[in-house]
Amino acid sequence: MNSKKICAILVAFAALAAFDGTAGAQQSSSGQGVKQDAKAVGHGVANGARDVGHVTKHVAVSVGHAGKEAGLGIGHGAKKAGLAVGHGARDGWNATRHAVKHVLHKDD
Repeated sequence: MNSKKICAILVAFAALAAFDGTAGAQQSSSGQGVKQDAKAVGHGVANGARDVGHVTKHVAVSVGHAGKEAGLGIGHGAKKAGLAVGHGARDGWNATRHAVKHVLHKDD
């Protein structure tokens, strides 16, 4: 249920509740019908609110799980990049050290 339907149900419930006061002057059987109608509208409002709550929960869980997956992907990517940079720096250091020793004729 969307918010327009819920608002329409709430307006209908308010109208029935206002009508209940004037229906008391009529026969008791019609007052009983209004009470039953108001009760049915109340149940409809409650059911609609519950449905909205369930949808909201589902959306929040989906967004939370997507955020978690994105965070893990970014974290794992950063770890891999950090390791690659570290290995590259180590390889560069080894190459530089070997070149300096070769130039100075101090072979390993």
